[in-house]
Amino acid sequence: MEHFDAWASTFGETQSAFELSPEGTGYRVKTRFSKFYNLPELMSMFKEVADIQTADMLNLPTPEAHYEVIKTMPSDEQKEILKSLSERADDVRNKVVEPDVDNMLKITNDGKKLALDQRLINPLLPDNSESKVNVCVKNVFAIWDKTKDDRSTQLLFSDMSTPKGNGEFNIYDDIREKLVAMGIPKEEIAFIHEANSDKQKDELFAKVRKGEIRILMGSTQKMGAGTNVQNKLIALHDLDVPWRPADLEQRAGRIVRQGNENKEVNIYRYVTENTFDAYLWVRHEVA
Repeated sequence: MEHFDAWASTFGETQSAFELSPEGTGYRVKTRFSKFYNLPELMSMFKEVADIQTADMLNLPTPEAHYEVIKTMPSDEQKEILKSLSERADDVRNKVVEPDVDNMLKITNDGKKLALDQRLINPLLPDNSESKVNVCVKNVFAIWDKTKDDRSTQLLFSDMSTPKGNGEFNIYDDIREKLVAMGIPKEEIAFIHEANSDKQKDELFAKVRKGEIRILMGSTQKMGAGTNVQNKLIALHDLDVPWRPADLEQRAGRIVRQGNENKEVNIYRYVTENTFDAYLWVRHEVA
């Protein structure tokens, strides 16, 4: 097959359906693949270039993962900003603004920031006590306290608002400050971004494996593939939603991994309802 259209008509079926719009308000019609046909032939083509070995086939001893979606409601400030995002999206679709002034990429980026924490849109906005960041902080502390004797460890993933060291507000520093204020020793909390060389990263990972560092925060890019700290991991927290489903698998693969001493682990996914979070999680079909 020389063209994608030929491949698509042979192996797939498309369907147009209403889905949540990217800015988090309203719905739109979108066409996507809904079914795949002729799977034996499709797999035969794929196996010409791939050798498939799944975890089930290898029968690796990995912990059982329990997934929990924790939903929070948007604040009044977030609701107002959502309205402005919707208006901006309408202007872009209707070509009222030039692409270099505003576009859907800028709007969706602001939508992701807003869903994570309203202070990423405006640092002067109040710290909502019921935001998903604060709900996550409470959950992390409760798990830390409950697993003191075993010195179990936790991973927190956020691809947005990573620490830059320039004094700007970011959720990494915000979370660490709150956890320290609740009673967790600062030396037990680390950012993957603080390891600036392979040697420093190896030393950091060794401390997590021993339970000396019990909370490690990072992005999928820096803390995904190649991060082997599973020994004492008891919980993983997805604070934001990556664009690609494969990135979710990479995150989960840090804890659902051979060598973890825990038989059962928990993966928490935090969602701010009626925001861009909902759009992405629906696309990933996990919320």
